[in-house]
Amino acid sequence: MSLQHELRKRRPFDSPAEEAYLNLLRTVSVLGAPFAAIFRAHGLSESTYNVLRILRGHHPQGLPSLAIGEQMVARVPDVTRLVDRLVARGLAERVRTDQDRRVVIVRATRAALDLLAKLDKPLADVQKRQLAHLSPRELATLNRLLVKARSPHMEGRPDAPPPRAPRRRDPLRRGTGRKARPD
Repeated sequence: MSLQHELRKRRPFDSPAEEAYLNLLRTVSVLGAPFAAIFRAHGLSESTYNVLRILRGHHPQGLPSLAIGEQMVARVPDVTRLVDRLVARGLAERVRTDQDRRVVIVRATRAALDLLAKLDKPLADVQKRQLAHLSPRELATLNRLLVKARSPHMEGRPDAPPPRAPRRRDPLRRGTGRKARPD
């Protein structure tokens, strides 16, 4: 079923780009719903869960808030507020470093690590179930296309992939494939 039929849209989309964008939004909404329900049942949002996963990946050292923000899957404007919520729930702690008292490091607590361990299997099961109808090759293609769609919009961001080297052109060749004539 096409997105146009799924949404009961009478007229076609204005462009393939519009349809692709709306398809992405619809897919995120549909695939994200089971995750949101699991997070909600444990008093988390997608963003707070993402912060906890980042902190678990850097346990026990922790990270400054700025570094957490740079590693988030979906950007949020106020990482500090997310960390405040996690600290209030006992899932994160802030500590100052001995080297520079101005630097505040955020760390996951034992309670956070236990909660994440409890969520790992149910979340992995949902992921596997949701995309089980796609072959490994189709998943690789989907991932490649999503990265390709996102890449031009990542330039200049700290999490941007490295720029591609420009293709070198042979100075004796023009676009037609023939040798250039001397002037």
